[in-house]
Amino acid sequence: MAVVGVGIDVVELERFDRAVERTPRFAEKVFTPSERELGRHSMAARWAAKEALAKALGAPAGLSWQDAEVVKDPSGQPRFVISGTVAQRAAALGISTLHVSLSHDAGIASAVVIAEAS
Repeated sequence: MAVVGVGIDVVELERFDRAVERTPRFAEKVFTPSERELGRHSMAARWAAKEALAKALGAPAGLSWQDAEVVKDPSGQPRFVISGTVAQRAAALGISTLHVSLSHDAGIASAVVIAEAS
């Protein structure tokens, strides 16, 4: 496999909380219904993951945040379920595998995404 892109992003938790409180439609625009059910720290980590994913895909215009959902696999590891604009961009780049790592600690949520082509 070859690495096609790498993205990283960090989110200050207090700033994220203020943004969600100030702009309630932000969560509706960015997160899927199941992501919106999570706690704020988990949502912030998923926001970082979506930003990191966009960077790994070359940050093209027109990606829909709803087209990338962070879910947990049976072992508890996070993974992306992609569709629509995100799946189209990944296919155009020949990406077959997305790796994502999330963390939140000490007031910061962070994520790293690695995009690979086979």
